[in-house]
Amino acid sequence: QVQLVESGGGLVQAGGSLRLSCAASGRTFSTYTMAWFRQAPGKEREFVATINWSDSSTYYADSVKGRFTVSRDNAKNTVYLQMNSLKPEDTAVYYCAADRVMSFNAYKYQYWGQGTQVTVSS
Repeated sequence: QVQLVESGGGLVQAGGSLRLSCAASGRTFSTYTMAWFRQAPGKEREFVATINWSDSSTYYADSVKGRFTVSRDNAKNTVYLQMNSLKPEDTAVYYCAADRVMSFNAYKYQYWGQGTQVTVSS
């Protein structure tokens, strides 16, 4: 069982930065692939970034590549999403997710946090 708690969301102007954190419970955090997804009002949940448990390889959605960076600290059971050069279209609820297997599909992830709101004003 893994419990996830996100933090770090808020209101920021376009061009600004935010860092999201996702704290995980459980002794086996280091063996889970972690991912970030987001969901804007009226839209489906979409993949943002993921970091593999075995070699910390990372993958990003094209829409955030070069602007967002995902990282993890296994000693702190925490995954981060550094978001730079934010745009109004990045506005959404951001969720972290965990599973044993890496995927870009939200339905493949077993564990989810409650989400944190990110709002980017123009």
